Amino acid sequence: MRRERVVVLALDGVYPFELGIPSRILGAADGRYEVLTCSVDGRPVRTNADFGVTVEHGPESLATADTVVIAPVAPDRLTGEVPGDVLAALALIRPGTRIVSICTGAFVLAAAGLLDGRRATTHWQVADRFRRMFPRVDLDPDVLFVDDHPFLTSAGAASGVDICLHLVRKDHGSRLANSVARRCVVPPFRDGGQAQYIEQPVPEQGAASTAATRAWALERLGEPLTLADLSGHARMSQRTFARRFHDEVGLSPGRWLIQQRVVRARHLLESSDLTVDQIAGRVGFATGASLRQHLNAAIGVSPQAYRRTFQTAR
Repeated sequence: MRRERVVVLALDGVYPFELGIPSRILGAADGRYEVLTCSVDGRPVRTNADFGVTVEHGPESLATADTVVIAPVAPDRLTGEVPGDVLAALALIRPGTRIVSICTGAFVLAAAGLLDGRRATTHWQVADRFRRMFPRVDLDPDVLFVDDHPFLTSAGAASGVDICLHLVRKDHGSRLANSVARRCVVPPFRDGGQAQYIEQPVPEQGAASTAATRAWALERLGEPLTLADLSGHARMSQRTFARRFHDEVGLSPGRWLIQQRVVRARHLLESSDLTVDQIAGRVGFATGASLRQHLNAAIGVSPQAYRRTFQTAR
């Protein structure tokens, strides 16, 4: 079994938590990945905390990587330009190498011109700044991560966990990704997007949660659930339920249902031999054509192409 080499680039001002995510998550994938950490000169790196980190590798390790991860740095270090030593390090990456950024690491890729014309994301708090600095990048601040192969970008902090689990899922299938998530005591897939974490008014005291209704709906995705069904289960008016749902999840009930149906369909495409029409029926899409449309909108591929990729990994 060939181990994929993942090289994490640590820059001055790096966040220690995010720096350790690739090693922790990918390192739990049954030996499928070798994770190395490097700096632009092989020397210790200052973090944004009260300690530094010593790395074992210099920039030459980037030339050997199958995947490169750009760890995030403190916002006060973000500029529209890339320092010369960082540019020189990035130039060592082989063409076609998968490149991943966590949080503000997207600023490094954008400043180097690597994200021009591509869809990307970053932490919601710096999204407006990112747009001003890099208008050629199609920024989506509402999602936890974006896979625009070969570039993958993720939102803040713990979304580094999400994108690393996505790498495992993409490379080796859901079974291993779920196993890694269990070992690391994290959810294998988080619903919603960044919007649920953006500062907003606190719900009124004593307000009921929509969590029980979301769990109820997940057990009935194959049924034609409506807003009236959901709000009735929650014993709220449709207007109150829709508002509270969006406050908690960051999505409308309709968008959330579509997202969950796509997630369930992806799992069945990976793990079963059901036809596309059969899967569509099981997850609540009226037809196979509807499943094709929503899957393509979500991840840009057809069910057949998705199945070929993941059943090969399986």
